Amino acid sequence: MSRDLIILILGGAVFLSLAMLVMVFSSDGGDKKGETRLRKLRERHSDSKNVKAEAKMRQILAARETKLDSVFAGFMPRKDALRVRLQKTGKSWGVAHYAIATIATAAMMMASLFAAGAPPYIASAGGILVGLALPHVVVNFLIKKRLKNFNSNFPDAIELLTRGLRSGLPVGESVSVVGQEIPGVVGEEFRRVSDKVRIGRTMDQALQETADRIGTPEFQFFVITLAIQRETGGNLAETLSNLADVLRKRHQMKLKIKAMSSESKASAYIVGSLPFIVFAMIYAMDPTYLGSFFVDPRLMIIGAGGLTWMSIGAFIMAKMVSFEI
Repeated sequence: MSRDLIILILGGAVFLSLAMLVMVFSSDGGDKKGETRLRKLRERHSDSKNVKAEAKMRQILAARETKLDSVFAGFMPRKDALRVRLQKTGKSWGVAHYAIATIATAAMMMASLFAAGAPPYIASAGGILVGLALPHVVVNFLIKKRLKNFNSNFPDAIELLTRGLRSGLPVGESVSVVGQEIPGVVGEEFRRVSDKVRIGRTMDQALQETADRIGTPEFQFFVITLAIQRETGGNLAETLSNLADVLRKRHQMKLKIKAMSSESKASAYIVGSLPFIVFAMIYAMDPTYLGSFFVDPRLMIIGAGGLTWMSIGAFIMAKMVSFEI
């Protein structure tokens, strides 16, 4: 039996062992099942509107999940947090889609590295790393893109809400009008708030749940403003108008900082990508010249050290050009 085959078998055994450990520790256990039975019993015999509203929301979310989502959710840790992240993308993706994308990406990367002549352990490690990292990066990119669209149009929604209040409409009707009139992400989120109020949620609960799911400070400011005004009184339309002005200035300051730091970011991207570009060009022209890089342990250790130092430098540069407003 060849040395590469032995290493591949050992790597597969380690991977299967880790997968079994994840399955064991990610299981809900008897306590979770007992809590579920008690919750269902309370929902069946309770007359509280809040309890009935929570049960209705859980039924709506459960109806959206497929059997494949339920199967994959049983094997994945922190599946609830993953569901929340997938909802933030605005796509109709479930846990099953994410798991299938991870497995397919890992398999394709492994096959590509094997075809390029990489050793089995390098191909396996690279495939697993890319399979775990690439879907996570794509989801993060979609979340940031959606939040960017939300923050850019959110002041317009507040202005429309202010005009509705000044014309005599109550807050609930004004929120419904914003959901119907504002296109894109903002209108979608306000329509969800209006739907939650219709099935029994209070306005405060619906807004706070939306703020927790979106995770953006701008919407949290809006929720806090409504809560404070409800307790202290005052002119809500004027308060929301001032909030919209503050959010616009905050967004303009972010764009100004982004423009001022764009030159440094471009330089960092060019300097950071040059080693990989040069390595790929040399390997494409003469694979034998860098072929020992994947075989010689000394070169592999040096390469891992170089990647570590580059990662530390990239992290420091990212923190230097990242500003919170």
